[in-house]
Amino acid sequence: METGIPRSVSTARKVTVQLPVDLLKRAQHFSGESLTATIRRGLELLAAGAAYEELSKMRGKVKFSIDWRELRRDRR
Repeated sequence: METGIPRSVSTARKVTVQLPVDLLKRAQHFSGESLTATIRRGLELLAAGAAYEELSKMRGKVKFSIDWRELRRDRR
């Protein structure tokens, strides 16, 4: 579980997709990994992007119980 995705067969799903060859080549060249690892990484990035988008919507709306001045006291 190096990328946070369990590798057991029971949690994986085998799919067949048709993808443009040039897109796969470019993605694999960039990732330097196998086809499966490249596609997995692309899906992880897409999922992470959605999570980051949700977090950015919360900008300034999260209340913390710890004062930032208190957190910085240990830096002195």
